[in-house]
Amino acid sequence: MSILSPFVKSPFNDVFYPAVTNQWGKGPCKEIEMKTLDCLEAYGMARGMKECENLLRDFDECVFKRKQFQRIMAMRMERHRQHFAGERTGADKYTKEPPLNDSY
Repeated sequence: MSILSPFVKSPFNDVFYPAVTNQWGKGPCKEIEMKTLDCLEAYGMARGMKECENLLRDFDECVFKRKQFQRIMAMRMERHRQHFAGERTGADKYTKEPPLNDSY
């Protein structure tokens, strides 16, 4: 069963489904979601899972940001490693924030 296909189909799905999409406002995943849904509509759910695999993967990454989180965690672990190895002190473990443009 796909996360894009409801487990039980009912009229309530048609009423409440638009509230859980990324089409509201200026969301960053708005365009990729529309392309993904257009592709799935063209091929159907069964064949679309194979034909639209790249779009589905891109949409999943856009929504959940797993690669971005893994990158942040890798940088954090490297800073901790450098700190425990003595390459960084506690004061320079993290870089200082740059001054804001509108601050005095």
